[in-house]
Amino acid sequence: MGYRNAQEIFPEDLLKQIQRYVSGETIYIPAREERKAWGESSGYQRYIRERNDGIRAGYSAGLSMEELMDKYALSYDSIKRIVYTRREIEMLKYSATLSSAKAYAEAGKLDAWIHLYLNSEGHNIPFSDGLKKFDRHYISPALFPISLFKRCTGPEPEMKYRHDPEWWDIRVAETEKHIQADPDMPPLIVHYAEGEFELNDGNHRHKAYENLGIDKAWVIIWITEDSELDDFLAKYGEYVKDCKIIRR
Repeated sequence: MGYRNAQEIFPEDLLKQIQRYVSGETIYIPAREERKAWGESSGYQRYIRERNDGIRAGYSAGLSMEELMDKYALSYDSIKRIVYTRREIEMLKYSATLSSAKAYAEAGKLDAWIHLYLNSEGHNIPFSDGLKKFDRHYISPALFPISLFKRCTGPEPEMKYRHDPEWWDIRVAETEKHIQADPDMPPLIVHYAEGEFELNDGNHRHKAYENLGIDKAWVIIWITEDSELDDFLAKYGEYVKDCKIIRR
């Protein structure tokens, strides 16, 4: 029986894992049984699931991407894909929609939805990274009057993040069309601190809602300090009485 160089067959990540057990030797790999899923007999699928669970648990516990790369001998892209995978979080179906956010919240994984969203359709990886620096209180989507929220993005001089007026108007107009075509839009993401709300994500949607005469929108609230949470519940608890509060 001849042999082939494993480098010509296996993906780099898989080869590194195999080399942890055997290196420089000839091994026999039996043919798989057609009626069984790949890896089922050998236990490889179970190993991968357990490894990925360990990677996500380590990341949630504060390990950096680099530390996880060293620990599991995987590339940065592989670690990132596992941490933010859309398919392995208890079979929850991710989409940039309110219904998906609610499903994640019901499963106690609202923070996972937020990071998936910010790292994809939300186009705000720095915001996602910033949220991970400390434990936060996340309140599952609730319906709030949009008049409570202050935009931080727009063409106005006082905005924290200034946009070109012409480009801003184009984006808002496009958003209005999306809202009218499909109301299952992603919830706004808002920070509550010192008695005020800051709209972190969804500034175009907020303005589009105003233009369309929509005075309430679904919102995810995040709060850092316990005292701020107490203050929020004392003032706005009526809006979130049926919501889940998740600490991550």
